[in-house]
Amino acid sequence: MITVVGIGADGWAGLSPSSRAAVEAAEVLIGGSRQLELVPGFTGERITWPSPLLPALPGLIEAYAARAVCVLASGDPMFFGVGSTLVRLLGPERVRVLPHLSSLSLACARLGWPVEQVEVVSLVGRPLAAVNAAVSPGRRLIVLSADGGGPAQVASLLTARGYGASGMTVLSDLGSDAESRQDGLAARWPHSASPALNVIGVECAADPGTRPLALVPGLPDEAFEHDGQLTKREVRAVSLSRLAPLPGELLWDVGAGAGSIAIEWMRTHPSCTAVAVEGRADRGERIRRNAETLGVPGLRVVDGTAPAALAGLPAPDAVFVGGGVTVPGVVEACWTALRPGGRLVANAVTLESEAAIGRWYGRLGGDLVRLSVQRASPVGGFTGWRAMMPVTVWSVVKESGTAGAAVEGSGIAGTAVEEPVGEGSEAAWPAAGGPVVGAPAGEGFSTAGGPVYMASADDGDLS
Repeated sequence: MITVVGIGADGWAGLSPSSRAAVEAAEVLIGGSRQLELVPGFTGERITWPSPLLPALPGLIEAYAARAVCVLASGDPMFFGVGSTLVRLLGPERVRVLPHLSSLSLACARLGWPVEQVEVVSLVGRPLAAVNAAVSPGRRLIVLSADGGGPAQVASLLTARGYGASGMTVLSDLGSDAESRQDGLAARWPHSASPALNVIGVECAADPGTRPLALVPGLPDEAFEHDGQLTKREVRAVSLSRLAPLPGELLWDVGAGAGSIAIEWMRTHPSCTAVAVEGRADRGERIRRNAETLGVPGLRVVDGTAPAALAGLPAPDAVFVGGGVTVPGVVEACWTALRPGGRLVANAVTLESEAAIGRWYGRLGGDLVRLSVQRASPVGGFTGWRAMMPVTVWSVVKESGTAGAAVEGSGIAGTAVEEPVGEGSEAAWPAAGGPVVGAPAGEGFSTAGGPVYMASADDGDLS
């Protein structure tokens, strides 16, 4: 049994009787140098955490398995702390946690903010771009800074994003005699540096003209840097609804283009993860830039072509195939790797990709939808409808017990060429009625029901 004791900047004096007893009973005290300095009276063996910590942690714990070990952690060990790591490594039955007040609780107490109404972003060992996804008008953020330069960096980021009017409060050395406070607006942040131990309170306020980005899938196309290979807004929203992201799930975005599907998947919940597979290196770099700009820098980008690039990736809960459905082996590999209960969605624009999807639909079933989007645009001095290329969306759920490699020979013979991502283009290509190529007899569909119009007053777009 390892005991993890949370300790604040007030040191030994701030520990509860049970926490003091745990430290005094230990033979070995492990922690960061700052935490160890807070208990000068300890007479046993002191061990400072090695760096990097995670690779060395299992061996370190094993080396002292026969002795009474106490680990010191800052504040609440289960709040972005080593307590969570130890529980994950050893199991909850082998770890006893005695928490102190967290930096979040102390910061909210100083600011008068209800804890349940703030969003927490940690920059400790994480990219600054993680703040981007949390910024929206009226939101209150608590940002756990990595060092004394963190507040100035956050102020610069907010200003660049159009949130320079946001109020910032930097609380340093919380709970100690040296506790301090700095206030200001992001656009006019006057402090080049702050004490190393700080948290940042942000009251988000948008500058005039700033257009907030929603977390609901279907961001404007212009939110992404792209070269035309982009799943367009309306199709993206429908595709993500079929992918149905849930907290903690992993997505493969195969033939990722600009990475829009993977990025919007991750924006639905902080615990959602994604792997974007893209064959062109320039697009891979573009995906990484989009991920940072839109607040999901943890997106993993694999530079390579499917199916070879899929080998060794963790099993996904959902797969999106936006390009490459005609490449032999791609859909087979995705279906085989997909977890039971997982969702596979593939989009098709060309007749060849539609034929491939039709074959898969005939073997695995699922759902087929054809989307035909028209946007209003100038026609001389008038306004008319301009049609995008129709997009066929195939979605299927892998039921429990489904054999992963049950379907063989479903690829399209011949040489595969680069296909448009399932986005529709601005070219006028009227949707044809009648059954989908390759659909089972009697299960075709047509567009005879007529168009459906979606009006967006926010951007003046009629689709």
